[in-house]
Amino acid sequence: MVVIVFRSRLRAGVDMSALEALGGRMYELASAMPGFISYKDFVAADGENLSLIEFESEETLAAWRNQAEHREAQAQGRDWVFSEYRIQVCAPIRDYAFNLAS
Repeated sequence: MVVIVFRSRLRAGVDMSALEALGGRMYELASAMPGFISYKDFVAADGENLSLIEFESEETLAAWRNQAEHREAQAQGRDWVFSEYRIQVCAPIRDYAFNLAS
């Protein structure tokens, strides 16, 4: 498994309805890709956005990274959405869980 940590900040005045539509389309595409596991978004009190995305492998992530419509969305992100971002691709060193209901 690979975990993508995507930290970003939005430009001032970004069109939120256009961004929500773009984000919805990207989720629709990504979640249909082979190897997609999960996607979650969080917003910090200081305005930083954090997305955690999981794919089965580096190969399935590469297929998503290079998907044509996603490539166009990446360009749009640089052109009118983000003032800054950082992407980290990580491999879990340890993975365990607790579930009270189990």
